[in-house]
Amino acid sequence: MKETVVSGIRSTGKLHLGNYYGAVKNFVQMQNDYNCYFFIADLHSLTTHPTPADLHGNIKHVLVEYLASGIDPENSTIYIQSDVPEIAELYLYLNMNAYMGELERSTSFKDKVRANPDNVNAGLLTYPVLMAADILIHKATKVPVGKDQEQHLEMARTFGNRFNRLYHTEYFPEPYAFSYTEKLVKVPGLDGKGKMGKSEGEANAVYLSDDPETIRKKVMRAVSDGGPTEENQVKPEPIQNLFDLMKVVSSTDTHQHFDDLYNKMQIRYGDFKKQLAEDMIIATAPMRERIQEIAKDDSYLRQVAKHGALKARESAQKTIKEVRSLIGFKSF
Repeated sequence: MKETVVSGIRSTGKLHLGNYYGAVKNFVQMQNDYNCYFFIADLHSLTTHPTPADLHGNIKHVLVEYLASGIDPENSTIYIQSDVPEIAELYLYLNMNAYMGELERSTSFKDKVRANPDNVNAGLLTYPVLMAADILIHKATKVPVGKDQEQHLEMARTFGNRFNRLYHTEYFPEPYAFSYTEKLVKVPGLDGKGKMGKSEGEANAVYLSDDPETIRKKVMRAVSDGGPTEENQVKPEPIQNLFDLMKVVSSTDTHQHFDDLYNKMQIRYGDFKKQLAEDMIIATAPMRERIQEIAKDDSYLRQVAKHGALKARESAQKTIKEVRSLIGFKSF
């Protein structure tokens, strides 16, 4: 039996280079070695109150880009979270054993409260419980997550173990963080401050579907500085970020060439950024073409979503049936 892997991406917009190199590229490789469930987390996205049109459009973007990136619906189970109502049912049961104090101590909850004090909804508070339900519904043991999600994964283990203790069972296995590659790829944004992300704005991220001209404009506007003032100096964060991006999309020789120029104080950021933009265009070209092709094929997308929902529900229904029995729900 192959081990089960579960991972999801929130449907809050198009996928960017950070999503691809940090996660989706690994998904494509691991789908041959594991029993993989890759879902589009549309229920999670409701905490930010998208309009119905935005919600549906964003789900389509992620589904198209999952497929364009090489995730095979025959090899993996690709599904939309809201198509599997058993997840919401397990979320309800787990909520009964999740305590206010531990949820309020969640780092991501505190961060979101600070960032959006006018939208502190119950969904934000119980976000880790829904994430636990996503994982436990398939009894997954491996979850590809970044550092920022490790606390949520720890909480998923807590909720699963608490259920096991409460109902005197060993039903839910413990899920652990999993990276398919030796080293996690860091994909910084263009704003000079940290990782590439959707929430930091359009200018910070290069999307898989961006056309070449858009990529050139974004990269040329990326944060830089006046240039090095001494040989072999430590690069400030915005410059190091651009070099890290080049390391991801360019050849080793290209990266080395510009690194040498920087160390000799001979670098011209205009040339550096032009090269970085062209290498990004080349790296994203195959996916960009597939995205355009797949996005037009609504019948294929419907078929993939329906097929994925059936496969995911088969697993989820078995779990819910057994969980209901363990809790004590029985028919008269």
